[in-house]
Amino acid sequence: MDTNSTGFSMSRILILLTCSVVFTFKLNAQVDAQFRGPARDGIYNETNLLKVWPKEGPSVLWKTEGIGNGYSSPIIFGNRIYVTGEIDSIGYLIAFDKSGKLEWKKQTGREWMENFTGSRSTPTLVNGLLYVSTSMGRLICFDASTGSERWAVDMIKDLHGINVRFGYSEGPLVNENLVYCFPGGPDTNAVALDRFSGKIAWVSAAMKDSTAYTSPLLITLPSRKVIVNFTIHNLIGLDAVTGELLWNKPLKGNGDIHANTALYENGVLYYITGTGNGAVKLALSDKGNTITEIWSNENVTNVHGGFVKIGNYIYTSQYKPARYCSIDATSGQLTDSLKFDKGVTIFADDMLYLYTQKGKVGLVKPDNGKMELISSFKLPLGKKEYFTIPVISDGILYMRHGDAMLAYDIRRK
Repeated sequence: MDTNSTGFSMSRILILLTCSVVFTFKLNAQVDAQFRGPARDGIYNETNLLKVWPKEGPSVLWKTEGIGNGYSSPIIFGNRIYVTGEIDSIGYLIAFDKSGKLEWKKQTGREWMENFTGSRSTPTLVNGLLYVSTSMGRLICFDASTGSERWAVDMIKDLHGINVRFGYSEGPLVNENLVYCFPGGPDTNAVALDRFSGKIAWVSAAMKDSTAYTSPLLITLPSRKVIVNFTIHNLIGLDAVTGELLWNKPLKGNGDIHANTALYENGVLYYITGTGNGAVKLALSDKGNTITEIWSNENVTNVHGGFVKIGNYIYTSQYKPARYCSIDATSGQLTDSLKFDKGVTIFADDMLYLYTQKGKVGLVKPDNGKMELISSFKLPLGKKEYFTIPVISDGILYMRHGDAMLAYDIRRK
């Protein structure tokens, strides 16, 4: 690597790594809000929600425009809503109160302007600190109350990272006193930083592979914690404390878009992606250091939008043909399909919530793999693509379309 081009050599990384030992201490960090819900699995632990919507959709509590271009989801905690957006090439972290009133707006740096312009990263909130990444690779820690910047690290300039063709997109992962990022450089595939100072805790070359677009998953086992994430050519498992590469699963095809966070449950990993890989079920060993494939179904091609597992069935979108479908988690076989375009899948209070790439929002009743569309409406505001994953909090459904965000009341009266 040409260290002169970045101004940051590997020797300097090692010096920071050594110095960071002084800052390392044990802290049980409680993640208050993050990408795709409390467990990053698309499931929101809500109750007493509407089972049928009016034809025009649920009532709108408030709406706002001008938050900037972007595809990131809002996060909600306490009386605040946080979301990122891009305006005139500059990224912003924006805080609203729960009535939609703007509280503050802070710059995060340049955002991606080559294609699908706008912010990507959903913030992560932990014990009063916000962590957010720009599509240009700036990882920042903010004070959640005031929006003041605590520290920032540039994954390209400081950590030898190499950006990808649609920009960095991960929602930062926090574990105890560490925050993880994936610069995707040949010597810095993955990096752990002290979450209070931004100083390096460990560096992993892993597979020396470029990063993908996934928000990583943390698995807690009796003997260790494992980080699971996609690179462009592999699914990898890293020791969360040391950064040691525990295993990898090579991916098929030349496609580089792997944007769906994996799912872990009772010793089993599930993932769904495109380019001939499809849906896959893996057994993870008790020590987290080996994986064994149980089944794969190459016909399920979900590039992004996530999936959920309810009981023994996985519910997901398919890219081609455009539809939603369910998979038997025991066999990997398709159980049912629903012609409702393609897009996002989340779950709350016994119902699936679908948000399609044509802007339709659907309420679906799942029943042991069967899917029944109950209600739907078209999102009325916003610009560009309908990619953002919705959020449900305290009976409110938050929908984002580009520079617009709407809060729908889905509480059952």
